[in-house]
Amino acid sequence: MARRLFALEGIRAVGIERIIAEANVARASLYQTFGSKDGLVVAYLNEQDAADRAAWQAAAQKAAGPGQRILALFDLAIASAPGRGYRGCLYLNAATEFPDPQHPISKAVAQHRTWLREILLTELNAAGAADPEGDADMVQVLYDGGLAGSKFSHCDAPIRVARHRTELLLLAKG
Repeated sequence: MARRLFALEGIRAVGIERIIAEANVARASLYQTFGSKDGLVVAYLNEQDAADRAAWQAAAQKAAGPGQRILALFDLAIASAPGRGYRGCLYLNAATEFPDPQHPISKAVAQHRTWLREILLTELNAAGAADPEGDADMVQVLYDGGLAGSKFSHCDAPIRVARHRTELLLLAKG
């Protein structure tokens, strides 16, 4: 319940009373399980991170090579955008709402971002990129921009553009 509300409306916009009411749980149960709303949000982000990793792993196993594994990140974003109401990247949204890098929510976001960066570097190295760090920077900007553009345009077109530009970048490097 909280996952849907956070994804569609934002973390700070959804109060704990609404979560309790819509989930039909006792306040004590929620606090006993998560400790606080922040604890619930961290659990939500960690659960989504695990799901994202598993989805990428499944897609990567079917991919023809490192470039296709990178493009799978975009394909997954395109596939999930409608179900998330074209709200962009939930990790970027959370980082915007909780900018303090020491906050547990920011740390959960950073964990996901580190994983994403590692994928890009691993796959770009596997593809033989001459400048994997620089190329990872470009792909990350394209990815983030595509998701942000999706939020503003309420469609997946910006993610598709970012995917196409990433594909061109990979072809130019390969």
